[in-house]
Amino acid sequence: MKIKNITIGIKSVKEGLHEFAGAVEAMRRGEPPCRKRDGVYFVSLEAMRKVLTPKRLELLHIIRESRPESIYALVQIAKRDLKNVQDDVSMLARVGLVSLSRAGTARKRIIPKVEYDRLQLQIPVI
Repeated sequence: MKIKNITIGIKSVKEGLHEFAGAVEAMRRGEPPCRKRDGVYFVSLEAMRKVLTPKRLELLHIIRESRPESIYALVQIAKRDLKNVQDDVSMLARVGLVSLSRAGTARKRIIPKVEYDRLQLQIPVI
């Protein structure tokens, strides 16, 4: 199996806007925008810590290792409250660290997946 890494980093709003402006300018010239990098970027270390809590990091590990067939199965493995797990998985999906798919069963189970092996943290020293 090929190892896939996800980069987690800190970028200022100014840096993010600069990259966006570069992509828009490339599109105006008829060029394709730069290839999207695999990564999740936050505007500050504090913002990153609010999203990547120890409980959410634990869920990432459980999803990767146990490959639960539903959110309910994940709840049972993690031994946590259903609502809290749903909220945490939803947040992780919004930032792109968990992908969600629906099973074709009558109950339409939601299957969480972690499709990478490592998180790499990049913090700029300014």
